[in-house]
This record gives sequence, structure tokens and C-alpha cells, in this order.
Amino acid sequence: MSLDLHIRHRFAGFALDVACKAGPGITALFGRSGAGKSTVINAVAGLLRPDEGHVEVAGVRLYDSRKGLFVPPAARRLGVVFQDARLFPHMDARANLLFGARYRPSGARGAGFDDVVGLLGLSELLHRAPATLSGGERQRVALGRALLSHPRMLLMDEPLASLDGPRKQEILPYLERLRDGPLKLPILYVSHAVDEVARLADTLVLLQDGQVRAQGPLFDVMADPAAVPLLGVREAGAVIEAEVTAHADDGLSTLRLDAGTVELPGVQAAVGARVRLRVLAQDVILSRDRPEGLSSVNVLPVIIDSVHPGDGPGAAIGLRAGADRLLARVTARAVREMQLAPGMPCYAILKATTVAPGSIGR
Repeated sequence: MSLDLHIRHRFAGFALDVACKAGPGITALFGRSGAGKSTVINAVAGLLRPDEGHVEVAGVRLYDSRKGLFVPPAARRLGVVFQDARLFPHMDARANLLFGARYRPSGARGAGFDDVVGLLGLSELLHRAPATLSGGERQRVALGRALLSHPRMLLMDEPLASLDGPRKQEILPYLERLRDGPLKLPILYVSHAVDEVARLADTLVLLQDGQVRAQGPLFDVMADPAAVPLLGVREAGAVIEAEVTAHADDGLSTLRLDAGTVELPGVQAAVGARVRLRVLAQDVILSRDRPEGLSSVNVLPVIIDSVHPGDGPGAAIGLRAGADRLLARVTARAVREMQLAPGMPCYAILKATTVAPGSIGR
């Protein structure tokens, strides 16, 4: 277990009580502003001493209120990347990177300078000053500096929040490469952006009002109808994995899912690669019978797994598509008129243009 924590802390008008466990990979803390995400990451980093509880990273206990244990931040061996890169303006990118290596513990094993430069694509930036770098480039340097300290875990607090859309899309592939690469470094990632979490996370922890409302593997939590109010009705949607099988001349690519194939535009991955697809619940249409004569060819046979009525006129429908899970959002009237119920077979229609290229990850 890479992360094991249970912390309680009281502020004026706000009480935090968070318990979660996560294995290797990226553990994402997601919630709206004020949910307690940054408080949790500050407690892990040692920037906040909780009232009670414990924090353990990679098998090392860093805080335990019952034993009076509190390891100072500088001794925790945690790499931190903030929303702003916080590079030293008087140093070029190379010097900023090497500054992180100063804090590498004696005898610690991890990625070397050349490995980090290659992983994050920094070779062309080494002699440039921070002021001449784009926001995404500065964040990559900050990430490299943290990696070169050979941390037990990487803490990332809203690292892409200050970037515009194109800069965010620029850096996401590097974070995916870090997740899937040989370093196998556990990462605690804080975000309020569902698109980031869907592309990057292995484990998802949903926070609301200082408490954990749901947690587990990303694919399960994202496809859970009960999580729709926590994610937001316009942002809720399942994440599935697919294999790229072909690229056509007209710009459409064919991807194989467990339940069939879909055709989507904007897929940059090579044939044979496995990618993540984020399919919004509001973009899935259900039919009792297999439809014909549609402009969309993305029709998948599914089984209704659960029906979760909302507080308003809508309902969230959990679906099984072979071994994959999908999520659909329909009206309560549609549930009644179509007599939708768990165990019922039906068909899910996915419109190709609703799966944005930015929702397709490695």
C-alpha cells in the first residue's frame, strides 16, 4: 500500500475527517472548492499537523497522533509540485533541475538527470530562463526538479489549474508517461477538473464537505450512478479502455472495446495502442431495440446494471458493456416509459463527435 491515511482536523466552521488507502499509480483527490483537498495534501506534506490520525507513505509512518510522531516536512522525502511552478528566476532550467538533486538522500535509487530530461522532453529547454518558458514548460521543469530529489511519493496540488486549454493538453501526455513509465512512483494528485482525473488517475477519492463520499478504482467510481452529483451532471461519465485497430483516410479511427467497436475522430495513438476514453453520461442514448438508419455507427449492446433517480427530472443509468461499464443520463419519464430496470438488455448509442480528442488518453 503506497498511501494509508486517516486524519481529522477542525477549522473554524469546517471539520475534516478523511480516510483513504491507495496502491501504486496516481491517486486523485477530487472535489469542488472547499471540499478539503488541499488540506489533505498539506497534511501529507507535513505543512499541516492534523488534530489526530495517521499518515503513512510507502510503508513509512510520517505522522501518528497516538504515538506523538510527526516527521518534519524536509525529512519526509516527498516531492511537491504546486499550481505555480515556483522556479528560481535567476537560474536556467538545468540549474533548477539540479537544485532538486541536492536533496536526494545518500544512497537513494531513482531516475538520473538524463532519465528525467528524456521522460519530460526537457532537452531543448535546459539553457532557457524560466521567464522564457510557457506555463506548461515551467510545470515540466518543476516536475523534473521534484523527481530528481528521489521522493517516496509525488504530491501534485492543482498542477494544471493555471494553464489554458492548449497548455494543459501539452503537459497531460508527459504525466501519462510518468504514470506508465518505469519509475512506478506513487502520486497523490489534487484536482477539481474531471477531465484531468479521468485521463490520469488509477484510484479516485471523491471529497465533499471534508469527508470521503466515494473511493476506489477510477473505472468503478466514474461509472457509479451514485457519484453523478459529486462529479456534476454535465461532467459525469464513464472511463473505458480501448485498443486502436485502424486509422481511416477520412480521419476516423476504429477502436475495439469488450462489447464491440467504435469509430472516433482525433485519435493520435498508433494502431495496437491502448487508450482511455471518457464518455459523458449525457452523450449516451439508450434504445430498447437495436436502432437502424442512424448517422452514428457506435451502437453497443449493454445490460442495465442499476437505475439511480436524481433529485430533479433526471436519472443516472449504470450499464454493463461486456467487461466495461458505461453511464447514461436520461429523464425520469424515459425510465418509466421505457420501463428501464436492472438486468434489462438494451443498446447504447455513442455519437462520435461527442468524445473530444482531449478526452482520449494513453
